[in-house]
Parts: sequence; structure tokens; C-alpha cells
Amino acid sequence: MTDTMIVELGLQAMTIAAKMCAPTLITALVVGFAISLFQSVTQIQEATLSFVPKAAAVGAALLFSGNWMLHEMITYTEQLFARIPQLLA
Repeated sequence: MTDTMIVELGLQAMTIAAKMCAPTLITALVVGFAISLFQSVTQIQEATLSFVPKAAAVGAALLFSGNWMLHEMITYTEQLFARIPQLLA
């Protein structure tokens, strides 16, 4: 196994991790920004007002993107297992 193979595996792992995190993180960012904007406009400073909608939105994002995430992880794992003989040679 050469150093370029190791770097390529690391790059693929980081890319798949970023793709898996993106739907939930972007949803939390957008909802959090909207809630903070609403709180600053109305001057309501309630902690549960920011937590509950964000948790519900992240849950919905996981519900809608979970199938895609599962298929991406299965594809990545199958490709990784298929490359094992090449990596050991």
C-alpha cells in the first residue's frame, strides 16, 4: 500500500463524512439563524424556543435524507471492501 493510496482513502472518507453531515448541519444552521432572527426582532429570549424547532427540523432532515445517506454509506463500504485485495498487494 503506497502513500498515495492512503491519502486517497483518507480523502474519500472525509468526503463521505462531509456528505453525510451536510443535510443535518445545514438544516440546523438555517433553522437556528431563522429562530435567532425571530428572537432578536421580538426580543423573546427563551432557550426552548431555539432548541425545539431546531431538533424537529434536524429530525425531519434525517427522515427525508436518511435513505440517501444509507445508500451512500453502503456504496462507499462496498467499494472499500472491493478494493481490499488491491490495497494489500
